[in-house]
Amino acid sequence: MTDTRFDLLCIGEPLCEFNATRAETGAFQFGHGGDTSNCAIAASRQGAKTAYLGALGDDMAGRSIRDLWRCEGVDDSHVTTHQSAPTGLYFVDHGPSGHVFSYLRAGSAASLMGPRDMPRDLIASARIVQASGISQAISASACDAVFEAFAIAREAGVTTAYDTNLRLKLWPLTRAKAIINAACGMADIVLPGYDDATQLTGLSDADAIADFYLRLGAKIVALTLGHEGSLVATPERRERLVPIKVDAIDATGAGDCYDGAFLAEYIRTGDAFAAGAYANVAAALSTQGFGAVAPLPRRADVEARMALEAKKAN
Repeated sequence: MTDTRFDLLCIGEPLCEFNATRAETGAFQFGHGGDTSNCAIAASRQGAKTAYLGALGDDMAGRSIRDLWRCEGVDDSHVTTHQSAPTGLYFVDHGPSGHVFSYLRAGSAASLMGPRDMPRDLIASARIVQASGISQAISASACDAVFEAFAIAREAGVTTAYDTNLRLKLWPLTRAKAIINAACGMADIVLPGYDDATQLTGLSDADAIADFYLRLGAKIVALTLGHEGSLVATPERRERLVPIKVDAIDATGAGDCYDGAFLAEYIRTGDAFAAGAYANVAAALSTQGFGAVAPLPRRADVEARMALEAKKAN
């Protein structure tokens, strides 16, 4: 009998992207983004059966995103189209301290999403349901929608995963801390980035940050550490996973790539530490091109690089 369940269901806001490629000429590369959408595509490229839950405007940007998902094998049958609310946009600039984001997303279609838009049967049949701090920051109703989705998932015994992605342009730190910590308390897998986690926890030591999220109830914490790789921790074990060396030019979607690759490999193997090692390589490879989606590697790319690294080590 064919299994019709989705491996991974991602919830949030997809966006169209304008990425500055040449500052001296003002040139932008058109693309797509949105953290949980990037995660879904990254997971799909690793072979996971993925779906998205959110909303788009009835506009060129929304149609472009649907076309992308269909090309990437991400199911969009539960994504609503709003006739009057637009699809969100964002711009990426590259400064001396990294990438800088600017958004045009106020009143977007996804921000109108609420608890009643969370389909119980879809959520309860997924293997993993994933959302993020951004999924909740875009509006109060979207915030409640994620809590509702996680409540449905937990009741059904579905694994929940949460990226703490912090965007202080969307909400104040005090509210972000309260909401994100509450969501992490409902998550089996917490996927924080180091810079965000230091603000959300007040801690600077990676192990202490992992302990913070484990105390909230996470079964697995996969903390990304930028050029230092990642730390994967469970209540029984933890491991620092070293990165590979690449010529990085744009890290816009690296964290999202890590999430998608980690979750896809965890679904495949059930091993959080193998998933972390795999995601380290995938995320590094994703920094070698411009944009959030175009550089996302496929499983063959990741496995080839892992084989090369293993050969170097021997």
